[in-house]
Amino acid sequence: MKRLLILGTSALAALACAPAVLAFCGFYVAKADTKLFNQASLVVLARNADKTVLTMVNDFRGDPKEFALVVPVPTVLEKGQIHVGERAVVEHLDAYTAPRLVEYFDEDPCRPRMLSPLRSAPGMMAGAKGDAEARAKSLGVTIEARYTIGEYDILILSAGESAGLETWLRENGYRIPAGTSAILGSYIKQNMKFFVAKVNLQEQSKLGFTYLRPIQMAYESPKFMLPIRLGTVNAAGPQELFVYALTPRGRVETTNYRTVRLPSDVEIPLFIRGEFPRFYRDMFAQQVKKEDMRVVFLEYAWDMNWCDPCAADPLTPDELLQLGVFWVDQRPTGPAIPGPRSPRFAPGGAVDVFVTRLHVRYDAAHFPEDLVFQETADRAIFQGRYILRHPWKGTEVCEAAKRYREELYRRADREAQTLAALTSWSIDEIRKKMRADYGDLPGQPRKWWQRLWGG
Repeated sequence: MKRLLILGTSALAALACAPAVLAFCGFYVAKADTKLFNQASLVVLARNADKTVLTMVNDFRGDPKEFALVVPVPTVLEKGQIHVGERAVVEHLDAYTAPRLVEYFDEDPCRPRMLSPLRSAPGMMAGAKGDAEARAKSLGVTIEARYTIGEYDILILSAGESAGLETWLRENGYRIPAGTSAILGSYIKQNMKFFVAKVNLQEQSKLGFTYLRPIQMAYESPKFMLPIRLGTVNAAGPQELFVYALTPRGRVETTNYRTVRLPSDVEIPLFIRGEFPRFYRDMFAQQVKKEDMRVVFLEYAWDMNWCDPCAADPLTPDELLQLGVFWVDQRPTGPAIPGPRSPRFAPGGAVDVFVTRLHVRYDAAHFPEDLVFQETADRAIFQGRYILRHPWKGTEVCEAAKRYREELYRRADREAQTLAALTSWSIDEIRKKMRADYGDLPGQPRKWWQRLWGG
């Protein structure tokens, strides 16, 4: 039996920065990309006006002959509107937008630096083609188009009612769980078509690929949405979905669910340098729990032309074109400038591309509707950024150094409290791990002379 899949199933040197500037700065340490999550689906939506290019990275693991993809689409797609892309480009976009860990080093309080602000087919169906189409017609299912593209055999279907479509899918090897009929019926009422894909094993062998490449489709529709409900029917539990929206004007948000920014720009203990994956997974889980799994989280929003600090170089115009960004001139660009005292820029790059990264953990109970989006004019920059601040360990004696040492313990306690609140980790265990960097923390016994000299 074929497994039914659908979208969302199993997707520098430190800068001297003034506080009130647009740049973030700091040493880049690590990123929280999608590899931190099991069964994470990745979807890229490049959209301008009513034109959309949808890229789906399949998270299917197993025998390719068991792969099956069903996606509701707004219109019948011609063969030229379907493409097989390269996963590496999506992975680059994932790395570029990933939440990141950065670190700063406290300066000598007795010798403060001046702060300088920065700029603000065959095998698709059993039996002969004619018999298959006759059977489909008897069930109220119309095979609108059939293509072989790359390693995929693709059908575009329409249907008059959900029971006939469900029967057709079952007869053609798709495992349809209970509850599918009502969801299929809602798409049929919206006059949507169904994009059905399976792996053509002969073509895959001929091409030499050992993994499934992303499927892309280009279409025009006033609907800016992503169908996710079919993927919840046969899911074993909540699913991870990452949506990367590329638009010309500004940030993208959901209209039928709240879009919430993840906690960001918080200082956390230094030991997280070695535990960032665990921290980010637990922090995200805690935010999902806090919001009762009913929101979409914003992880990144920024103009594609530059980044600070960079988890990866900005995408090139050619890479953006591969992802469907058709509205940007393919001007030659110079290399990114990783100068030690400035953010990276791509001269002549894609200034008309704004990237939004959304992360949602969802199931049928908490997300009964498909995701509906809108592009806003908001170009305010945002990134999930988590800060390590290394203490100054000099021995100089001055009034500023005395105040610094007194504040250091209060800062360490704030970091411990912040980490505990973000992750629900034990505050006592956090403090134990922090002692190597700070010694005894507030709440722990201190020697009598520490009160005099802040030692």
